[in-house]
Amino acid sequence: PPANAGRAPGPPDGGWGWVVVFGAFISIGFAYAFPKGLAIFFKEIQDFFGTSYSEIAWVSSIMLATTYGAGPISSILVNRYGSRPVVIFGGLLCGIGMVSAAFCTSILQLYICVGFITGFGLALNLQPSVIIIGKYFLKRRPIANGLAMAGSPVMLCTLAPLNQFLFDNFGWRGSFLILGAILLNCCVAGALFRPIGAATASVKTQATEEGKAAPKEEVTKDAMEMSSPMNVPMDTKMEEEGGKDCCEKINQYLDFSLFKHRGFLIYLIGNVLMFLGFFAPIVFLAPYAKHIGIDEYSAAFLLSILAIVDMIARPTTGIVANSKWVRPRIQYFFSFSIAFNGTCHLLCPLASGYTGLVIYSIFFGLAFGMVCAMLFETLMDLVGAARFTSAVGLVTIAECCTILLGPPIGGTLIDTFGDYKYMFIKCGAVMVLAGTFLFIMNYYNYRMLAKEEKERKAKEEDPKSVRTDNEGRNNWNKETVQDGPELEPLREEREGLKKEVNGT
Repeated sequence: PPANAGRAPGPPDGGWGWVVVFGAFISIGFAYAFPKGLAIFFKEIQDFFGTSYSEIAWVSSIMLATTYGAGPISSILVNRYGSRPVVIFGGLLCGIGMVSAAFCTSILQLYICVGFITGFGLALNLQPSVIIIGKYFLKRRPIANGLAMAGSPVMLCTLAPLNQFLFDNFGWRGSFLILGAILLNCCVAGALFRPIGAATASVKTQATEEGKAAPKEEVTKDAMEMSSPMNVPMDTKMEEEGGKDCCEKINQYLDFSLFKHRGFLIYLIGNVLMFLGFFAPIVFLAPYAKHIGIDEYSAAFLLSILAIVDMIARPTTGIVANSKWVRPRIQYFFSFSIAFNGTCHLLCPLASGYTGLVIYSIFFGLAFGMVCAMLFETLMDLVGAARFTSAVGLVTIAECCTILLGPPIGGTLIDTFGDYKYMFIKCGAVMVLAGTFLFIMNYYNYRMLAKEEKERKAKEEDPKSVRTDNEGRNNWNKETVQDGPELEPLREEREGLKKEVNGT
């Protein structure tokens, strides 16, 4: 079939796409920054319910786990209904969760309202926002992703003083009511995600032409295997769904065949390893500054420095990644960013004073922004826009485990040795290892892709080799199938088909 059969119109790379980027900026910003901003209320909530710090810390842990662990569910819903209704529904869940939390009377109710309901709402905001950008942008996609991902540091800088202001004037219950109303802005952001419709009329026309042009049943079967499920006519699709079992229906919306994709597996292993050391340094940066004798306000200002540099680094990285020198080998740039991030953590223990920690925060913010700006862009570069929805869902649920394990492992090292430097060394070593692994394996992947492309072109340029393969397959069938008079009509039909195909 034609290369553009049944596909949606090409990405406009501009126009309404920049409005979509603004909506993604809001949704992604809330999804990443909101769990961090809630820590301001934990001390008063802990005193109100009489719980320990570890018990109140589970609120953020459950929220993060739900946000990342609900990735496959979010991907299934996006494949089924599209990005716009999923984000609007997610914004409603966020608002309901926070408003309900304002009336909680136990810590268990906070786990449910803030951790599960709001966390699930944030999950429905995060992935559709990333997916819709891939449908609106192709040539400028790294820039668009960088601008959208900049929503995280911008929201973090905004929510931190806003939450402190709300806390001082309304307490934690009144603040949760107001934050629930603010999170309803995710519904407005989702309303901006205007879908790009598929060319359904052209699909029917092309399907009719394909039926006339295809020689026989074998060619039609190969064409159907190459096309995606969305390109199948609706009547045929409904008939096939009746005979599918549960696993096949799930695989229709969540493509588990990605686990056979070489580039996807390399990305998955490298990122799961990276997240063991990705978030822990942010969690322990301010406590480390206080540990070496720096006052509370100066320690908190380190996070502001990190967020400001991160805010600038993300769109800048998108522009660099979109350049003609970096775009063809963006996987190498991503590997370098991870290794650079790890190197910053390895050098952090050398910073003995406040000036050294300021320098560390600047470089850490730069490296953190570089990694975040390319986190989804490199995945889309590997699997393509068509399979990106499923890929994001599978990646986030795998990353969920290491995101939860990273900070507790760092805290265990601090409790064991009584020093923060071992935690920074652990995080740095893990991230350098992840960056090195991705660099080596992406080099191998690029070599294999070049080799496969060369072999494919050689076969296309030499039609005799294709005919020889078909003849060899037919000869093998002749040798393995026992001849008999009852097979004579089948042999004649096969010879007729072969002549017709060779003639066309």
